[in-house]
Amino acid sequence: MSWNPIIIGVEASPEAAQAAVFGCRLAQATATTCHLVHAMPDPWITGAEIGVPPDIDRLREPFAERARAEIADALRDAGMTDPPDVQIRFGGSTRVLAEMASERHAGLVVLGGKRHAALQRWLGGSTAHSAARAVPVPLLVTRGHVHEPRRVLVAVDLSGAAKPTLRAAERLAGIWDAELRVVTVLEPLPTVPGAVVPQWMEFSALWEETLKRDVWSLVRRPRAQTIMRHGAVMEVLRREVAEWRADLLVVGSHGKGWVDRMILGSMTERLLNELPTSLVVVPAAAALAPLGAAATPEPARAVRK
Repeated sequence: MSWNPIIIGVEASPEAAQAAVFGCRLAQATATTCHLVHAMPDPWITGAEIGVPPDIDRLREPFAERARAEIADALRDAGMTDPPDVQIRFGGSTRVLAEMASERHAGLVVLGGKRHAALQRWLGGSTAHSAARAVPVPLLVTRGHVHEPRRVLVAVDLSGAAKPTLRAAERLAGIWDAELRVVTVLEPLPTVPGAVVPQWMEFSALWEETLKRDVWSLVRRPRAQTIMRHGAVMEVLRREVAEWRADLLVVGSHGKGWVDRMILGSMTERLLNELPTSLVVVPAAAALAPLGAAATPEPARAVRK
């Protein structure tokens, strides 16, 4: 099954240029098309009484040409000898990306990632954060110079997001014949007065039994590892990425509402802030068939540490 088009959000920054290089290579490897788009504020401020001038396109063109030239220079600096055309659209970056993804029936959106402190996010926002909330297809946020991934780490839980997240990770790993490790984290239960150790042990055993039956049984990638860890999710994922040297981390979005996902403490938000490695966020409701054919079924190799 062929991939659907890839949308790449670009700007004149090294991070965006490196993301574009990787996104175009990914499109070539999967025999699909990539479309570079840059969203910029409209130079003409409109209002109810002012209206839009009839020659608005002529007024916008100098700004668009300057943006194209700056982005082309950044792409050449990143190693593109013949940069593709960049479509300039005026408006908010999230809206532009969502529109492009819909128009092109995209299977993936790619952005260059930057680490953001909490104050920066509240003051200026982040395209990656906004896109993760609004774009209805998987979002890849790259970190630095991205080479062909050799190790893909996917984090899943017992929710309905597990299956689409696994399928996306398997299809991405299949492109480069990368190793795939599936990790599920069991966080400590809140301290309850009077609770005894056997209660926790029984809960852990039941949780693992459910995990094997409902989640690990979904893994179809040959020689994939399935691992259960104990601890806080963020700390475990940081350690797994560092110790296993993962090139790509795939996580699922649980499809919460916009207000819920504004919470800074959510796992996806924190991963986007810190970017321990390049990150793929998969919407739970995403139609993942465009990501490519599923892997050949073969039992996964369970590993417990």
